[in-house]
Amino acid sequence: MFQKALREYEAVPPAEDVASCSGIDVRRLGWVRPLAGEYSSNFATVAPLFAGDPASSDAWASAIARTQQHRRNRDGIAGIVGGQQERRNAPAQARAAAALLRQTDTVAIVTGQQAGAFGGPLFTLLKAITAIQLARRTAAEQRIPAVAIFWIDAEDHDWDEVRGTTVLDGDLHPRTITLPDPEGAGRLPIAALTLDERVAGTIDELRAALAPTDFTDGVLDAARGAWRPGVRMGEAFGRWLESLLGPHGLIVFESADPAAKPLVADLFARELQFPGRTSSLAASAGQELAARGHEPQVIPHPDAVALFRLDSARTPIRRQGDALAVGDQTFPPSALAAEAVDHPQRFSPNVLLRPIVQDALFPTVCYVAGPSELAYLGQLRGVYEHFGVPMPLMYPRATATLIDSATRRFLTRYDVPFEDFQPQDESALNRLLQSQLPAAVEQALTDADMAMRRALDRVIEVVTAVDPTLAGAARTTLGKMEHDLKGLQNKVIQAAKKRDETLRRQFYRAQAQVFPLGHPQERTLGVIFFLNRYGPALVDRLLDELPLDMGQHWVITI
Repeated sequence: MFQKALREYEAVPPAEDVASCSGIDVRRLGWVRPLAGEYSSNFATVAPLFAGDPASSDAWASAIARTQQHRRNRDGIAGIVGGQQERRNAPAQARAAAALLRQTDTVAIVTGQQAGAFGGPLFTLLKAITAIQLARRTAAEQRIPAVAIFWIDAEDHDWDEVRGTTVLDGDLHPRTITLPDPEGAGRLPIAALTLDERVAGTIDELRAALAPTDFTDGVLDAARGAWRPGVRMGEAFGRWLESLLGPHGLIVFESADPAAKPLVADLFARELQFPGRTSSLAASAGQELAARGHEPQVIPHPDAVALFRLDSARTPIRRQGDALAVGDQTFPPSALAAEAVDHPQRFSPNVLLRPIVQDALFPTVCYVAGPSELAYLGQLRGVYEHFGVPMPLMYPRATATLIDSATRRFLTRYDVPFEDFQPQDESALNRLLQSQLPAAVEQALTDADMAMRRALDRVIEVVTAVDPTLAGAARTTLGKMEHDLKGLQNKVIQAAKKRDETLRRQFYRAQAQVFPLGHPQERTLGVIFFLNRYGPALVDRLLDELPLDMGQHWVITI
């Protein structure tokens, strides 16, 4: 069936001068937060919330200077990263990049994401590739060492968020493959969850769901090498990502590593010494964001502390009068602050403190953010200042849909607006089929409608001279005739559907690719689906061809 589907795609006649990459203004796309469009196209309106315009060379120069001047333990974090790389047997290029962290002039382009099963959704790969591209551009333009870092966010305990991946099967139907629940799932941080022997069966399910290609064995061997019994989820994700992008110099960092916590113990202690200050600053910035017409991403509770305590679970900390509550226990703030200094591995930052921890550890000059991340990062300028950590620039990650050449020809030949494929109904298909009707049929139906209206208007004019009450009856008759004509038009469309069954199948095949289940491809389909379909050369293609221009969604032919 997969080969049949490909043949149907290939049946689309070739179009001349078909571009391999075309951009769509993100402001056209309903799933992209308005802030992301505003940030890219009219930065001045949100400038007070951020550290600088990433489109400005002056902003980059200022951010680099701030980052290079800030004191941090470069040798310490380089050693911790090197230790992780040693455990994962990282590629030489990634190790060489990590060694640059020891230099006082090195800056980092950082991005990150949760440790999703089998690589997570496509946008995870797009984030990493954007970071690599930006690091290369920064090194070339600024003539300084610049590295790309991927921060694995695995201290969250939202197992349902990361346990599955969605692929298209041989008939291009979505199939979601999920890992079985390991011990502690939903209670322990993702980084603490250890895969068991059942993971092998999940990879077998993945093989059964994927359409077989020349790349299937290699892709699944890589998956088995990372997601295997006895390995924790964060490490599995790190091993896989590093094997894929480490050869291009990507530094992968497991943020749950207890060895890194002493380097930011002072941040943990300050958060506990001033409980609620981070939440207050973020809430105030959220109000300013709302005043500028954008919905805040985070509305923190006034008593929330931006830390969790790690014991048998990841437990929130909150203010309770003059004390701090952790579950059913209460502590003086000074006692928890002292514990954070002596045992920082017992604590974990929440979404508001995590970026500050990240940019205290690494010389971050720019963070590659998704559309929703931009919103909460726009609430953190005051928080960065509170902790004395320089806020980096924020660069919107590349957003893209990957299609094959036949789908590109279909889109080009029939000129269907990209976003029209998202609704899971037949409205766009009906418009397409109607546009393919012979001009004489369409003209005849239009002429009939106009002639009927003229004739009934004349009838209404005449009958009202005999009896004014007949006007209503005449208009009812007109409505019935219009209804019947519309019904005839629909029958013509249905006949066209039968006649153009191939076109109908091509439409649905394209729709299944670009909006599986009615959702954007990059948020729905797993990276592993694309690697299986296009092979490892996909990474090289994206590194070479994915544009860095902000404010555009790219439709890329692979």
